Amino acid sequence: MTRVQIPTETIASPLVNKPIEMYIFLDPLCSACWDLQPIIRKLQVEYGQYFTVRTVLSTQLSNLNTVCTKPNEHLVKSNGDYLDMEHPVFPSIAVKAAEFQGKKAALRFFNKIQEHLFLKTKNVTSFSVLQELAIEVNIDVQEFSNDFRSKECARSFQSDLNITCEMEVTSFPSIVFFNENIEDEGIKVSGIYPYEIYVQILNEMLYEEPHKQQPPSLEKLFERFYSLTTSEIACYYNISEPQAERELKKRLLLQQVDRLVLQDTVLWRLK
Repeated sequence: MTRVQIPTETIASPLVNKPIEMYIFLDPLCSACWDLQPIIRKLQVEYGQYFTVRTVLSTQLSNLNTVCTKPNEHLVKSNGDYLDMEHPVFPSIAVKAAEFQGKKAALRFFNKIQEHLFLKTKNVTSFSVLQELAIEVNIDVQEFSNDFRSKECARSFQSDLNITCEMEVTSFPSIVFFNENIEDEGIKVSGIYPYEIYVQILNEMLYEEPHKQQPPSLEKLFERFYSLTTSEIACYYNISEPQAERELKKRLLLQQVDRLVLQDTVLWRLK
């Protein structure tokens, strides 16, 4: 953990109502970013009244110099554009493109990329695959494709890269915490730590012990996070995983949720 000065040019507006702002630096191709997700969600469920989250998408610097490849050069659209191209930066740009259709759409899209990365079922660096994922998460694929190629999307991603550079973030995932006192230094946490460490940081930034909230209904959790693991649900409601599994199977029988098995992990989502 390190102390960082707040780069004033990156803060779009003062904090409103919530005294902490968390900058979360993620690379969609980073498997550790998938591992961080349950920790961030638990913080949001239990202490979300104290902080806002700004997700900053980035990539390893070496990826920026990678040449774009064309695995299927025989696939050409009538306007001359290749139907399929690959690049390790495409997933980050695609999430920024999805963001033009709303923060929730971008979150669903990011989660979908990570699911397929975790499963190793699809090449998420392929533009045509990213279009397929856009359809899977119910965002307008034509609008997504147009935004992906737009100058506005490129500027949005460049802004995230600038913030990454200014805050000297070199590894993913990383989190930078700022409180409402602009004179205080922020706290940068690189990598993944036990959940209690993040609560301790909130405590330090607030100058008081934060009050834990009760979890919302399961339906509201699904609406917020799109998909959840059995262990996450058990953790939020302080029940055993077998108990959580039984409750979810009841909803599965009622066709209220879908069940997806990812290797040794089970994901649940609303139908």
